[in-house]
Amino acid sequence: MEIGVKVKKIRELRNYSQEYMSERIGISQEAYSRLETGKTKLDLHRMLNIANILEIDPILLLSFDEGIVFNNCSQSGKNVTNNNGLSEEKQANLEERLEKLEKMILKLAHEIKN
Repeated sequence: MEIGVKVKKIRELRNYSQEYMSERIGISQEAYSRLETGKTKLDLHRMLNIANILEIDPILLLSFDEGIVFNNCSQSGKNVTNNNGLSEEKQANLEERLEKLEKMILKLAHEIKN
């Protein structure tokens, strides 16, 4: 899933509008829409800013998978239960993937600072 689609899904889960996001970022709603649709590339600085607005760790933003979110959470009344049905192998693969993404983000952040 492309990063823009992930941003859109999380934005919708937070019940934020494109207008809200664009105002917080300081760009037009049209420019923000192009980020979500992939017509404009999302640079690291803007991705970190969006993750901050969405109140999500950048690594979780990059690795967001709506299938896991919706398949592992079920609502019963007011309680949300997390049913992690991943096999140990899939869990290990996910953790390894997250670790790699975290290293990439740290490397990119370091490159931007220098």
